[in-house]
Amino acid sequence: MKIKFSPFKWLGRIFPFNWIGDLIRFSFSMLFKGIKKVQESIRLQLIVTFVICLLVSVFVYALSTTFFGQYNKFARIDYTQGKKDIESEARYIADRMQHRETEEEVLHVIRDTMQYSPYKILILSLEGQVLYKSSNATETHVDVHHLISNAMNDRIYYDNSPREFITFFPIDLISEKAYLVVSGIPNAQIDYIPGSSPIPMIAAVAAFILLFYWLTKRKMKDVEELAQGLLEISKGNLEYRVPHKSSDELGSLASNINHMVGELQRTIEEERLAERTKNELITNVSHDLRTPLTLIIGYLRLLKDKNYEDERQAETYLSIASSKSEKLKGLIDDLFEYTKLSNQGVRLTKETVCLNELIEQLLEETISYAEENELALKRQLPAERLMVNIDADQMIRVFENLLTNAIKYSTKPGTVSVHLSKEQGNARVCIINNGDSIPRNELDKLFERFYRIDASRTSATGGSGLGLAIAKSIIDTHGGEIWAESEGDEIRFCVRLELA
Repeated sequence: MKIKFSPFKWLGRIFPFNWIGDLIRFSFSMLFKGIKKVQESIRLQLIVTFVICLLVSVFVYALSTTFFGQYNKFARIDYTQGKKDIESEARYIADRMQHRETEEEVLHVIRDTMQYSPYKILILSLEGQVLYKSSNATETHVDVHHLISNAMNDRIYYDNSPREFITFFPIDLISEKAYLVVSGIPNAQIDYIPGSSPIPMIAAVAAFILLFYWLTKRKMKDVEELAQGLLEISKGNLEYRVPHKSSDELGSLASNINHMVGELQRTIEEERLAERTKNELITNVSHDLRTPLTLIIGYLRLLKDKNYEDERQAETYLSIASSKSEKLKGLIDDLFEYTKLSNQGVRLTKETVCLNELIEQLLEETISYAEENELALKRQLPAERLMVNIDADQMIRVFENLLTNAIKYSTKPGTVSVHLSKEQGNARVCIINNGDSIPRNELDKLFERFYRIDASRTSATGGSGLGLAIAKSIIDTHGGEIWAESEGDEIRFCVRLELA
């Protein structure tokens, strides 16, 4: 007993919470569907290939930029961080002053800050008068407008010149409004700037092209194989089949090409068979027409030359010529009828007919011919009326032909039986007689034109050779089946027709 492995069920056991298992199953299901969609579409394959190549080229560009940037980097002096440190110090001092409630606390903060700060600190009134200052400051009055202008200009962070940086904040002293001004020379830092190089861009473009070429190489090989296959087929090699390697549009194209070649090969074989059949038909018709025509010409020539002893002999010659003429006419009529049926040249006039009554009437008409050949006709017809949609005249011709053959080739004296039965929505008619056994490999050939089981039978003894071929063509146009069976000396010809 085989145990089927289900990855989704396995995931559900690992994750006991239903929503987690459902989410994982849904994710895997969508992933598999996406992979299947990509496998079935060249367009999606190209999109996925392009995205992969683009991501890889971006990664190569970033990696090579980092490498060559470090290799070609150069140093520069930057005072940006120093300016930030001065501004941070000024903000810290202003925040400390904002949270004091008495003037003594404010003065304590001012003294403490000015004592330990490495920068120059000024506290100005709104008019620019210096209220407090650090020990390294000498100003007593400052132009506030000029100070604000300089401070705003110094807010550009990147600067490689070691000049004084000024920042200020408005503060609230207990008794009045004031400005806190902090200035100083910012500390310098050395920064290393990556150098520029065209190599990263070249590497990225090269990676994109090479990876795209490598990923599409197999698909292009499939296209080349299709082109080579079409070239081989165009040379006339219809046995060649292009390889079918994928489930996308190229695979569909390969399948369609192989189907087209198969159909073309079948059509050519049918044309060759038709040509061979036409040649055989001409040969057989020439042979079967020549014999009676030769006799007719011979006897007419005797009559024309008056090469006979008396009038009675002349009448005999004339009777033979007339008989052969009728035989010739019958052969030509059969040939013409078969040709029309084979080329769908006969329009069927179908009507709903009771098959029981049609066979009963046909048997009544054939009794005298059977008795002349020392044969008895037996019938086995059901009580149920079996209705079929057929061309009655054409179908009568089929059963007449089968009955005539059965009578002609039966062991005499003997019996010819006709059985009618119903089976699975169809009516089945079997005409049974006893005669020489027919080899199994020759049963299907009976319905070929001009075919005779015994090569010694000629048109004089075995008919035109078109009767069974005409019968098969009529049955085929009705959408039915006709076949022959042989067991020992019992021979059965059966017809199956769809019930109306």
